[in-house]
Amino acid sequence: MSNLTGKTALVTGASRGIGRAAALALAKSGAQVLVHYRSAQKEADAVVEDIRKAGGRAEKLGADLSMPNGPHELARQARSIIGDRLDILVANAGVSKAATIEDTTVKDFDQLFAVNVRAPYFLIQQLLPTMCAGSNIIFTSSLVARAAVGDLSAYAATKGAVDTLVKHFAASLGSRGIRVNAVAPGVVQTDMSHFTKTEEGRNVTLGMQALKRLAQPNDIAGAIAFLASDEARWITGDTLQVDGGSKL
Repeated sequence: MSNLTGKTALVTGASRGIGRAAALALAKSGAQVLVHYRSAQKEADAVVEDIRKAGGRAEKLGADLSMPNGPHELARQARSIIGDRLDILVANAGVSKAATIEDTTVKDFDQLFAVNVRAPYFLIQQLLPTMCAGSNIIFTSSLVARAAVGDLSAYAATKGAVDTLVKHFAASLGSRGIRVNAVAPGVVQTDMSHFTKTEEGRNVTLGMQALKRLAQPNDIAGAIAFLASDEARWITGDTLQVDGGSKL
């Protein structure tokens, strides 16, 4: 495991799923971790407790990133704890909605873009004064940004936007020594992935993967910890496919 001792990290959507696994992985590597949650305060408390029990440092932060001022409020809280230095930002918080083109509503569409695209954009904007040479940003993208999977057209559009932001932010921030990348999971067994809760869904998942098992959050967290580390110091502007060889 890479050494992140002395580093500070903020993980959004860290109360469960991939975010939780990422927070634990970064803490295990030595980073102080800020655990963001929207409404799952008890789950966030449990993540913080797990990190502290293992000898790490963690705090929880609550903010609704679907609201226009949510990223600004989260950045304010983060800066009150870490001061003027943030080494790692994992922009993981997201929402998903499966719906056909005909059934997708304006409300659903706007909610997806508010949380998945607008929130990380302005969170980064607000936290840039705390980031310096050696800092890095890691987005959570998705397999659906490059391949059609299910009725996820609006959600897929948000992840396509994320992949675009990765390149633009990496180009803009490279002169400051800040790296920007993303991980793109395929289907992962999380609370958000209802697809894996049925036998049919599991069979479809395994049928499109080269590796024949269902992904777990820890499979993605390891890639996030790698990108956050100095071992990935020459990687920026990239979206790393962490999907078990899906849709090859």
